[in-house]
Amino acid sequence: MISTLFISLLVLFVISVPIAVSLGLSSIIALSLKGIPLITLAQSVFESLDSFSLMAVPFFILAGNLMQTGGISKRLINLANVLVGWIKGGLGAVAVLTSMFFATLSGSSSATTAAIGSTLIPAMEKKGYPRNFAAAVCASSGELGVIIPPSISMIVYGLVANVSIGSLFIAGFLPGLLIGLSLILLISIVARIRGFDTVSSFQKSQWLKELWIAFKDSFLALLMPIIILGGIYAGWFTPTEASVVAVVYGFFIGTVVYREIRMKDLMPILIRSTLATSIIMLIVAFASIFAYILTMEQVPHHVGKSIAEFSDSPVVFLILVNLMLFITGMFMETLASIIIIAPILAPVAIQFGIDPVHFGIIMVVNLAVGMVTPPVGVNLFVACQIANIRIDQLARPLVLFLGVLILDVFIISYVPILSTWLPSLLQ
Repeated sequence: MISTLFISLLVLFVISVPIAVSLGLSSIIALSLKGIPLITLAQSVFESLDSFSLMAVPFFILAGNLMQTGGISKRLINLANVLVGWIKGGLGAVAVLTSMFFATLSGSSSATTAAIGSTLIPAMEKKGYPRNFAAAVCASSGELGVIIPPSISMIVYGLVANVSIGSLFIAGFLPGLLIGLSLILLISIVARIRGFDTVSSFQKSQWLKELWIAFKDSFLALLMPIIILGGIYAGWFTPTEASVVAVVYGFFIGTVVYREIRMKDLMPILIRSTLATSIIMLIVAFASIFAYILTMEQVPHHVGKSIAEFSDSPVVFLILVNLMLFITGMFMETLASIIIIAPILAPVAIQFGIDPVHFGIIMVVNLAVGMVTPPVGVNLFVACQIANIRIDQLARPLVLFLGVLILDVFIISYVPILSTWLPSLLQ
């Protein structure tokens, strides 16, 4: 049954059937050959969607779209420009820092890439950056959208692995900061070597004045993640209720304070949010029946037993996991990968003494790298569309960024305190 499940899934992927449909069809084939009534599929699909925590997904997507349309992006870009725009490679650093800011609002990697890239890729090109390098900067920094909370990927992982979503949210900050700073360092080094993005003169008094103005202008945007995470940990509301608060806050800021969202903008915002939510929910629904079959066939048990026989070392286990997740991320959408793989590997990780929150961050970060790796790198497609270039033109600059991201994955994997310190501190 398992061989049928995976072979049919692979065949459907090869002939370019959408991921959600592939998961559903391969599950139907496997269930039919096993003689299990197909009513099981319908029951599993509806049970997977009947989740209070999962309701956070559409609300965080809507909140991100409200913030993007409501003038938040340009204010965050302005603040980032004042903070780091004066260093060598400053505009590239601005793209990374703005992605870190925007990640606290959107929860989506592709949304972060689109919001930041549409403004900064043309600006970077005017500053002398090669177009393919500018696109690679925005694509790689866009992955921070699912690492720095709130993160839709973390919500899904928390559901399938039975881990506190609030703990996952707070655990993502330091790994996200590590990745952001490493990307900024890489951009600065490349800018010095290749001689683009000249350094502007720096005057401390003028800089402080500009910083204060930019901070005041973007303060209400920066306040949103504080309200969300502060409210969750203060016990004022759950992560799902926090997503609703984010929508109300984003709507108020965009319509009343900044006045950049008008009545005619609401329908396009709702349509974009509905389409994005529908795609995610379809993947979650059909991936759940796929995961159900894996559990029914005791695949997690067999995988854990095989790994334990191969080695009883957590170090070796994490090497195998990282390799598996990296390859999976190259070919499979992040949420589907989490739903299928997390129920298999999370129990095994616990057997090896790995903290489930730490393991969740490893999974999310590793699969986020898959968003900037061909052939299914969503961020690459978004950045290439904005920059009007082909994916193969990104290959050379992308290798540098992938090297740094892979190094970050290993640091996060083998330095667990980066993921566990903040949650343990707050608990």
